[in-house]
Amino acid sequence: MIPKILQTIERGQRFLVTAHRSPDGDALASTLALALALREQGKEAVAYNADGAVLPFDFLPGAESLVTELQKTEQFDATFVLDAGELRRAALPEGPDYGDLVNIDHHPHSEDFGSIYWVDTAACATGILVYRLLKDAGWTISQDVATCVYTAILSDTGSFRYSNANPEAFKVAGELVDLGVNTWDVSHNLYESNRLPRLRLLAEVLETLDVADHGRFASVTMSLQMMEQVGATPADTDGFINYPRGLRGVEVAVFFRQVDEEAYKVGFRSQGNYDVGQVARDLGGGGHRNAAGAIVEGTIDTVRTQVYDLLGRLLAD
Repeated sequence: MIPKILQTIERGQRFLVTAHRSPDGDALASTLALALALREQGKEAVAYNADGAVLPFDFLPGAESLVTELQKTEQFDATFVLDAGELRRAALPEGPDYGDLVNIDHHPHSEDFGSIYWVDTAACATGILVYRLLKDAGWTISQDVATCVYTAILSDTGSFRYSNANPEAFKVAGELVDLGVNTWDVSHNLYESNRLPRLRLLAEVLETLDVADHGRFASVTMSLQMMEQVGATPADTDGFINYPRGLRGVEVAVFFRQVDEEAYKVGFRSQGNYDVGQVARDLGGGGHRNAAGAIVEGTIDTVRTQVYDLLGRLLAD
């Protein structure tokens, strides 16, 4: 697929680069890496995300150029949709001429859309696929682009703690460090630059910690009221699921985040061979084997009961 993508780039001049809304580190960093690389090759590249450069990823090179709106009259030779899983998650507005769609992703069960469909579930992050593309093109990778790709890898592997931290992840990370990535600066911005509302929200969320009687799964819950009381935003909840996940004996962690009066975004993280991706798909969502999510309608009691029933079946297998 890489030769086809490079031919698309060679033929065109103006491109849109986007990813799923509510972007995580991989989605946002991959978007900026590809957009920056295209600009360095003399192309015009618009980096778009409906939710903007969410915290804590606003430090990334190129974040200031990210746009949250597109004019209906805009025309692109091609649109790169990264890390989205499904086209609807990119929240592309109606009106613009998007040209050829290029789908680049690493999620299992990724929707087959676009003129070019390049999905590699063995890749630890979509940022890795962007890196492969740039290397095969023979383009010089600048320090700014390297910083974005490194952040994508670091974020999606949980700082190389998750099972997707494969040999390629470490190999590419080393190459990026050789290109000048300041690893301390990236880690500091990701993990040691918390806003006060985030810490206050974390304190509230940890009070909701619920551990199953058998100790094999645990959850935390955040309501809209909690978030409003401390002045936090949804971006401030990034990483909250790692607290129940870090409990000794817990094999599946869950984060219930209220997104509407009767709707919750349910995030899953699992240890070992437990496929929470299938649990998320049963709920209408998706994701990886060890990291997935879904939006479920209902009160917290009905949603929690539904999720716990599914987890009970999963852990009984």
